[in-house]
Amino acid sequence: MSEITAPIAQALHAILPSWVTLPNMTFALPHVIYWGGIIGFPLVAAYLVHRANANKNGRSVSLLVGYMFLISAGFLGLHRFYLKAPKLAFFFIALFFLILHGNVNGAIEREVISKSQNDLKIASLDVSYYKKRVNQGRKGAQANLDKAQAKLGTASAELAQAKLQRARWNSFAGFCAYLIFVLLLVDAYLMPRLLRRCLEREPVAAQKEFHVMERGPKPDPRRDIQTPFTKFIDKINGLVGTYIAYWAVIAVFIYYYEVLARYVFNSPTNWAHEGMFLMFGMQYLLAGGYAYREESHVRVDVLYEKRSFRTKAIIDIITSVFFFIFVLTLFGTGLLFAMDAIEVQETTLNEWGIQYWPVKLAIPVGAILLLLQGIAKLIRDILYLRGVRGVPES
Repeated sequence: MSEITAPIAQALHAILPSWVTLPNMTFALPHVIYWGGIIGFPLVAAYLVHRANANKNGRSVSLLVGYMFLISAGFLGLHRFYLKAPKLAFFFIALFFLILHGNVNGAIEREVISKSQNDLKIASLDVSYYKKRVNQGRKGAQANLDKAQAKLGTASAELAQAKLQRARWNSFAGFCAYLIFVLLLVDAYLMPRLLRRCLEREPVAAQKEFHVMERGPKPDPRRDIQTPFTKFIDKINGLVGTYIAYWAVIAVFIYYYEVLARYVFNSPTNWAHEGMFLMFGMQYLLAGGYAYREESHVRVDVLYEKRSFRTKAIIDIITSVFFFIFVLTLFGTGLLFAMDAIEVQETTLNEWGIQYWPVKLAIPVGAILLLLQGIAKLIRDILYLRGVRGVPES
């Protein structure tokens, strides 16, 4: 393929301005955007999910979703596949693969440049060395000097040629990238028209039925026991668990951007991995209460699972002592960590320097949520032993 595209790359480099190269995507994500996204994205996502659920019998496609596809994956034409207009989408895909082709050849030339620069340094040292030997009148020094000078000229020529070839491939990839950008602007303008055409062909979304097979152990009747306090704690942890579950979607977008920036635009970030690492740490801590409510924590239940619900309640009450010791210790130590971090406004050590104290603050907050859910479970166990029975939810 390079035999076909190399002359095109050479011609484009000759006629295009010097700034028409592959855009550089290297930038540090502002801290306010990072924290704003963590706080605000779940609210927006929950609204969109609620809107989609309320519109089950509505239109087959949405203009908002179409624009989301255009912004996030328009360079592959996914917005056109979504709107049932795939013809031009294949042109987007072809341009994208041409960008990758240009990047691969540019990377090859970058290796040649590195090798040529190394050869140039060695040849320059040899020339300096043999010039001294010639001045000292050493036998054979002139012949060695001529060879070193020849190597120096060859290395210089190879370096200049490699730089020129790399510039050509960068211009080739840049031209394809800017062409995609122009086409995306055109499609952004045409999006309402594409939507109308799609709705004319498929006005209503197809309905699908899903059947879930119920498996697992017999439902625990203790979970049906409710008091105003247990209802309140269940609701709080349910809201928190649902809220932070949307953070996983943020990770999809961020890692998608990181892969695109690294392997397409040769611009790896210094914040994507660390930002998601910290976010998942907070998610793990804050989800403890919700996971306890849903009985999702890992436990060894070889003997426990075969017991009656009354025996289980007794076991849970007895072992809750260890649970509360752990949670209170987690809260106390986590609170000290958080207070120290807030006092010094602790940040991470890498060059991004994101604030670290919110992550440590999630330790005592998560411990409180877990503690409250543990108290709610203890209340249910005690009420069950006293003969109270709840009404299963329909």
